[in-house]
Amino acid sequence: MTSSVQSSRSRAKHTVAAAVVFAAAAALLAGCSSDDTPDNPLAGEKADAGTVVVGSNNFAESTLLADIYGEALRAKGFKVTYKHNIGSRETTYGLMKNGSITVLPEYNGSLLAYLDPKAEQKSAEAVNTAVKARLDKKLTILDSSPAENKDSVSVNAETAKQYGLTSSSTLADLKDAAPELVIGGSPEFQTRQQGLKGLKDVYGLEFKSFKALDAGGPLTQSALSKNTVQAADVFTTDPTIVKERFLVLKDPENLFGFANVTPLVHKDGLSQEGVDTLDEVSAKLDTKTLLDLDAQVMLEKKDPLEVAKSWLKSAGLD
Repeated sequence: MTSSVQSSRSRAKHTVAAAVVFAAAAALLAGCSSDDTPDNPLAGEKADAGTVVVGSNNFAESTLLADIYGEALRAKGFKVTYKHNIGSRETTYGLMKNGSITVLPEYNGSLLAYLDPKAEQKSAEAVNTAVKARLDKKLTILDSSPAENKDSVSVNAETAKQYGLTSSSTLADLKDAAPELVIGGSPEFQTRQQGLKGLKDVYGLEFKSFKALDAGGPLTQSALSKNTVQAADVFTTDPTIVKERFLVLKDPENLFGFANVTPLVHKDGLSQEGVDTLDEVSAKLDTKTLLDLDAQVMLEKKDPLEVAKSWLKSAGLD
């Protein structure tokens, strides 16, 4: 099978304007039925026969993971194209359902929270079983990776010092301070159960205000560093946590659940050979490795595609 890759090097520098457009589009798609309609501007087109379309959400790690899975498939002779930085889950899930995307790197617990906000998350295995039961019939998930990246509420060093927060502090310890703090995150974080709604329901946290930024990306990192916001949704494998001395508050009630890297696939678009290839990749990807790869992309500013290729080679997966 002939291999080809379609990849825009500009994807790592998508504009804030594009993020705003996609956020608005996400809200539109989230309200649509499971059947795509002709007037849906995000309906897209089904992938060409024989082509695996690998998509990613609008943050750096998702792009990196898409490259890792996509390049592993390419190494096995699959024809691969990419659709990077599409938007949030509210957008990409719809594109998965209509076959515009074949493979999407997901996070099992976060996907379950999207499909069923009230679902319990007692173990990774139970989460995966629940996800499969709730997915659109055209979709499934493959084996989860040991690599895990959760949402978290993190505060900057100044806020931690002001309110006496330490590495052992939990989200419950933020209750008295929350009314004086501005919290930032993606627009969706404001309404998700794994967001402001859950923080209020589970921990009783009510913040002074919310500032819409991006999904744990440079806008969020910058706002938290500059104290524009004092708390923010930051992914736990984000290397800026160490660089900027952000404090990740513990989540003893498991609000943010499980977040193992897990490929979401369109059943008709991937052969058993493709499934086996992605399962092999997932088995070798752990959290420590993911944090190191994230640091290369986010701090060292390396091209995620080249980082993906290098790791696959080192892991014997190229």
